Amino acid sequence: MFIDEAKIRIKAGDGGNGCMAFRREKFVPRGGPSGGDGGHGGDIMMTSSLSHNTLVHFRFNPEHKSGRGEHGMGSNMSGHAGDPLLLQVPVGTVVYDQDSGELVHDFTRPNETIIVARGGRGGRGNQHFATSVHQAPREHELGRPGEERHLRLELRLLADAGLVGYPNVGKSTLISRLSAARPKIANYAFTTLEPNLGVVKVGDWPHQQSFTIADLPGLIEGAHLGAGLGIQFLKHIERTSVIVHLVDVSDASGRPDPVEDFKVITEELASFDPELPKRPTIVVASKADVANPDKLKKLTTYAKRRKLPLYTISAVTGEGLEPLKYAIAEAVAEHRPVILETAPEPAVKLKPAYPPPAASARRNRR
Repeated sequence: MFIDEAKIRIKAGDGGNGCMAFRREKFVPRGGPSGGDGGHGGDIMMTSSLSHNTLVHFRFNPEHKSGRGEHGMGSNMSGHAGDPLLLQVPVGTVVYDQDSGELVHDFTRPNETIIVARGGRGGRGNQHFATSVHQAPREHELGRPGEERHLRLELRLLADAGLVGYPNVGKSTLISRLSAARPKIANYAFTTLEPNLGVVKVGDWPHQQSFTIADLPGLIEGAHLGAGLGIQFLKHIERTSVIVHLVDVSDASGRPDPVEDFKVITEELASFDPELPKRPTIVVASKADVANPDKLKKLTTYAKRRKLPLYTISAVTGEGLEPLKYAIAEAVAEHRPVILETAPEPAVKLKPAYPPPAASARRNRR
């Protein structure tokens, strides 16, 4: 089940209460205060993982809580900190604050870890309130509550190339021939109900290259307004470096003008994101084995006028697949975003299980 959106509620652990206690030991007539501190509440962290590819584990489990801190005890014993909670999300997940709409984080690389909710601070015991003129304090602090947030998660596929076009133009058949992906293929519109991701390898070792390609559900006119399935999956093409636009040049489509088909889908992409039509685009005339010569000629003339690379293929017979594969690999290698080498991010620092006493308490013990 492909789930690319989820809403969750997270609650970090509350801090433990500080203790009010006094030393009552034999041969210690003036023991003084000995209330320990409460433990810190557990943080909630989120990390990107390559072992997940959907958000289905959040759709049916929307609430997540970390452990609360234990209360302080006598003999200056601090409570144990609450256990932290680590949530794993797929690479490509965008996290928003549901209440404010603020972008929390965009997970674009694996093993990125952030703290999305901090646990509450533990309260201080009465040992911290002792002074030279107030030697038997009965004051102590309560633990602070942990952060509570409502988050909205959106998964956007990280693919180098994206296949777009009208329904039933041969996108699923093409990705099944180029990669090991096995999407559902049938002779009716909207066969593809969810995006399919495949890895394509080009060349021979040791000069072999690879890129990822996404097969998106078919678009129709008005997709950016919610028509068909486009509004649900158009976001997955935002991260692609190259757009592969398939146009059916056979008579089976029932549409007389392939150039108009290309313009309609391009306008839908521009309505969703004006930057999408500006990306490198490869036009593919599909179903060449049963092509209408007039349609193919008209699309070829239009592509030459717009200076767009055009490849004629037949995913059924394999005609033109190799030149198309190398053309996509070349375009991806040229326009793939360059990841700059940066210093490794410091590991997320967790709160100590036993917080050290404050400086005032250390001075009073001397």
